[in-house]
Amino acid sequence: MGVIVYWIIIGAAAGYVGTRLLKIDLPLPQTIALGIVGALLGWLALRMVLAVLGVAAGFIGAILGVAVLVYLYKRFVEKR
Repeated sequence: MGVIVYWIIIGAAAGYVGTRLLKIDLPLPQTIALGIVGALLGWLALRMVLAVLGVAAGFIGAILGVAVLVYLYKRFVEKR
């Protein structure tokens, strides 16, 4: 039961943020439904990628994390 509530809360928040980022004006029930379905699809896709790639997914994630940190460093710290 707790997992369902978790996905509803995460999905509602993701739907709200996603519709605001993409500047889509939807009624609240549609925003929440869109977020919940999107969260479930994203979770399934991530599980699939992790199952297929295994350890390689962790390595790819680490590379992406470093890339984001380097970008932020260059943008905010080196800029001074």
